[in-house]
Amino acid sequence: MASVADFVRRFLDRPGSVDLTPFQRTVERAGELEAEVRERAELRAGEVGTPEFCAVMREAARRALGQRPFDVQLVGMLAMLDGHVAQMATGEGKTLAGALSAAGFALQGKHVHAVSVNDYLARRDAEWMRPLFEILGLTVGWISETSTREERRDAYTKDVTYAAVSELGFDVLRDRLVTDPAELVVPAPQVALVDEADSVLVDEARVPLVLAGAADPGTAVPEMAALVRRLSRGYHYKVDQEGRSVFLTAKGTDTVEKALGVDLYQDPGVVTEVNLALHAHALLTRDVDYIVRDGRVHLINQSRGRVALLQRWPDGLQAAVEAKEKLPASETGEILDSLTIQGLLRGYPEICGMTGTAVAVGEQLREFYDLKVAVIPPNKPCVRVDEPDRIFATAEARQEALLDEIDAQHATGRPILIGTLDVAESERLDEALRARGLRPVVLNAKNDAEEAAIIARAGAQGTITVSTQMAGRGTDIRLGGRPADDDGTAGDPEGSVEESTESDVDESTERTVADLGGLYVIGTGRHDSSRLDDQLRGRAGRQGDPGGSVFFVSGEDELLTAYAAGESLPPSDPDGVVRHKRAEELVAHAQRVAEGVNLEIHRNTWRYTRLMEEQRTHVLELRDRVLHGDAAAEALREAFPDRFRELSETAGTDVVEQACRQIVLFHLDRCWTEHLGYLADLREGIHLRALGRLNPLDEFNREAAPAYRSLLDEVEQRSKETFETADVTADLADQGLKRPTATWTYLVQDNPFGSDWERILQRVAGTLKRRRKK
Repeated sequence: MASVADFVRRFLDRPGSVDLTPFQRTVERAGELEAEVRERAELRAGEVGTPEFCAVMREAARRALGQRPFDVQLVGMLAMLDGHVAQMATGEGKTLAGALSAAGFALQGKHVHAVSVNDYLARRDAEWMRPLFEILGLTVGWISETSTREERRDAYTKDVTYAAVSELGFDVLRDRLVTDPAELVVPAPQVALVDEADSVLVDEARVPLVLAGAADPGTAVPEMAALVRRLSRGYHYKVDQEGRSVFLTAKGTDTVEKALGVDLYQDPGVVTEVNLALHAHALLTRDVDYIVRDGRVHLINQSRGRVALLQRWPDGLQAAVEAKEKLPASETGEILDSLTIQGLLRGYPEICGMTGTAVAVGEQLREFYDLKVAVIPPNKPCVRVDEPDRIFATAEARQEALLDEIDAQHATGRPILIGTLDVAESERLDEALRARGLRPVVLNAKNDAEEAAIIARAGAQGTITVSTQMAGRGTDIRLGGRPADDDGTAGDPEGSVEESTESDVDESTERTVADLGGLYVIGTGRHDSSRLDDQLRGRAGRQGDPGGSVFFVSGEDELLTAYAAGESLPPSDPDGVVRHKRAEELVAHAQRVAEGVNLEIHRNTWRYTRLMEEQRTHVLELRDRVLHGDAAAEALREAFPDRFRELSETAGTDVVEQACRQIVLFHLDRCWTEHLGYLADLREGIHLRALGRLNPLDEFNREAAPAYRSLLDEVEQRSKETFETADVTADLADQGLKRPTATWTYLVQDNPFGSDWERILQRVAGTLKRRRKK
């Protein structure tokens, strides 16, 4: 039972978090029923949320998986069943707690979508938890990128469906274009249980999922790429302090105009091509923002340090990066529909989730999803030693001290996990360590397929593991390490709670590593988000194990130069370390500013997309009435009673009604596609309205609303014109109602350079000033 001290601490340290006392009392009473439930031959869960329910769920996990959930896992389960985001530390068994929660919802007759961050975790968790669901009389399925339409439809019929968030969104988008109800795949949403909730609900919330069609070869701009390569930073162009915007100087404008033989600002198309090439050249860095593999550009997910499968920039920028790398342009096409991850998940009547770091984004979870955070205490107290940051004036001094520290710790045999900020840094560090005779193992976006096996061995004595961001790895690091299965995956996923004392890790080896201080985590710099630092730190000290962590920071790090520009560190001590309290405050300040900028980008993106989401909701309601009913036939019969009667007599009423349905659906989808294009163009230039002291968001809404009304009028007009002339007995596709012959899905990294209006105005004002001087 929670003490008064716990109660007070919750409100002092974690304001707004959920009071766990009711859940803890329920679990405590469940413990009293454990012996009785264990004697039962058949398990019946009873009323969800009661002590008996908790006792039955614990026994089900013990029988099906050989794992007895800890009290804190049952508390996490109850918190999720109550509609909260459970914050549980690494190694505390989130996967099992999530499965128990999913089962609880399913036992209430609700279909559950267990939302994962990637296909690997979706399949792994579904197969790992299958015995648990089956012992409770429930069914489970999973979906991956390679699943066929029939496999997807079958998976969605299960009580619990595990899937990556992108696959769920793509299925929803594809369903929005079907013309026959029998082709629908995704059932009506009921419950979304989100793993890595902070990453999915916040970090990736504004990522648009796109359905495109009418494929055409991409248009590359190799001449622009070659031109901007000759430009010099600081002379021909400048980058803003946060590294999100780039613009030509007066000299750069002159140079580009002479090279192209045009008046740059009299040709908007050329300006766009130049700006895209300049963005690709100056703001996007190979092995940091993307990698090149198998002749293609692959984006890197900044919050997880891995290849962002199926993700790309908007077509123009994507082509510019491909031209920069001298690669053929990938296919482009017309966007038929789009959906943000935030819009997708807000469509579920019930949302809950789990993660290791939710408190830091508690405000955003409340603001965007009306979710609260339940901070679940660890099963065993954390004894990890988190050292203060080691701060250096220069990157060179930081690097030398970092290498010395790794060398010294490795000499003791202590396992070391080094978290880097990007792929390029991980490779430079690997080279530097090998120059010292050390043999690290590197895990980054270039070899992420091997991650489970690498992480499985990261806790072994004497191991040095260099990795990019650790969020969503899904594999626990055990002291002493553990072997991988034959398929290369880790033999024991994160959160496994063995009832027996048997282990695949030699106990003497584990003890030796523990005596050395446990896993030592070193961060080579602070991330823009404190959550990413906490996720890295949390890899050490699991389940009461010893461990340690420290971050190495320099005054030349991008975090400080971008978000604390104009500020300087206090003088360093003779050993190069800056120990003044002001240094720690400056680093913390820069990180808070970075988090504030990212939050504002999230808010601005949602402000623009919210209206579109509302409009799309109305369109879908209309589309559903047409798809599942006679709304189209009734409307056209009312508009053209004589023609409808004549066609019905010659072709049959069913044929005419089907034709009416196809006509209206085609024009509804076509007009929505055109509306999306209009909104994209509107949003692209709306910020310039601020020059006239107008609010860009108000201006966007002012123009988008009547555009939507015009869309509905246009659908009606086009449908009538088609019905008047169409031969309903022939193929309508041959009469102008041809849909795309091919469609494909991908994610767009929306607004990759930010949307701060002041920054844009500053750039525009600077351009106008330079033009006046000329």
